[in-house]
Amino acid sequence: MHPPAPDATTRFANRVADYIRNRPGYPPSLLACLRGEFSLTPQHAVVDVGSGTGISAAIFLANGNPVIGVEPNDEMRVAGDTLLAPRFPAFRSVRGTAEATGLPDACADWIICAQAFHWFDVAAARAEFRRILRPQGRVALIWNNRREDTPLLAALEALIQRHAIDYAAVKHQQARTDGRIERFFQGKMTHRAFENEQRLDYDGLLGRIASSSYLPAREAPGFPPMEADLRRLFEQYREADGRVAILYETELFVGGLE
Repeated sequence: MHPPAPDATTRFANRVADYIRNRPGYPPSLLACLRGEFSLTPQHAVVDVGSGTGISAAIFLANGNPVIGVEPNDEMRVAGDTLLAPRFPAFRSVRGTAEATGLPDACADWIICAQAFHWFDVAAARAEFRRILRPQGRVALIWNNRREDTPLLAALEALIQRHAIDYAAVKHQQARTDGRIERFFQGKMTHRAFENEQRLDYDGLLGRIASSSYLPAREAPGFPPMEADLRRLFEQYREADGRVAILYETELFVGGLE
């Protein structure tokens, strides 16, 4: 019997190192779309809600945008500060949530939420985002969806389901299938999708799995049997370069909150 999952604001606290090293980034086509189709400019002020260790914020900072990260998990936020602040003077972070960012009214041209929206209270987050958005401001919801359409990826999905703690309850794809995204945007949104990929050696694949909060943490009793299964999977599917390809569909949902 699995222990209850930690609260959404703390459940990644013991996975920060794996998260930094092994979570996928986002493809250049994502930023190109935001710039070309949605007129994102470097002058736009960006608030990254659920900024975590700064993976998504870094994209916008490199584009020249000032970014405020909003992150409730102290360990994740400190890691993001450590990684980003020395490189990007236009970055700062605050301890807050989607429902209570602590930011002033009308401070954001864009709000981005990468791998985060599925943890939010939709109604409360919508009200808070409307408060901090400037007129004509937009929200971008972003996810890397791991594909399941190769033998390796199908086997990996089966492994995850065998060892998961609360996978069915917290899968981010549910935010789409249960109507949360539509309710948040009130149906007025644009959807785009892009290809993304990681090529991982065994340590990278193990770290990628260990970064997922719905699987046993490294110190948990369930970790060794999961690792043994993962080693067998890796040996079966590794390619000539000693790596495996983890394929993603990066999804983008963009809309205003009038």
